[in-house]
Amino acid sequence: MSSVVHNITFDCPDAYALGQFWSVVVARPLTDEDFPGDEEVLIELDAGVNLLFKQVPDAKTVKNRVHLCLRPDRPRDEEMARLLAAGATLVDDQRRPDGTGWVVLGDPEGNEFCVQRSAAEKAATA
Repeated sequence: MSSVVHNITFDCPDAYALGQFWSVVVARPLTDEDFPGDEEVLIELDAGVNLLFKQVPDAKTVKNRVHLCLRPDRPRDEEMARLLAAGATLVDDQRRPDGTGWVVLGDPEGNEFCVQRSAAEKAATA
């Protein structure tokens, strides 16, 4: 027997606001039951895995021990620009001159996540 991942949970002071940011990132809506001021909001992803945003009183103080790595369906740099325009911040740039590497961004609450190369970019440098 084993377990499956059901939710990836983000603790945050404003669940609805952070959920709206991640809704843009993954191009999925919040559920119909989610409204401003709710203590929990949910984004349903494929394969039964959800992003859950849960209101907590304390702020983030240290680097994430777990983070999401995103593989966009467009070039990495285009996706990075889209996410920066949506409210992300650049945390670390690990892109290399040969086109490999990734970028580390922070969401509006400072949670780090990576943007990797798209499948097409990866195939082009294989």
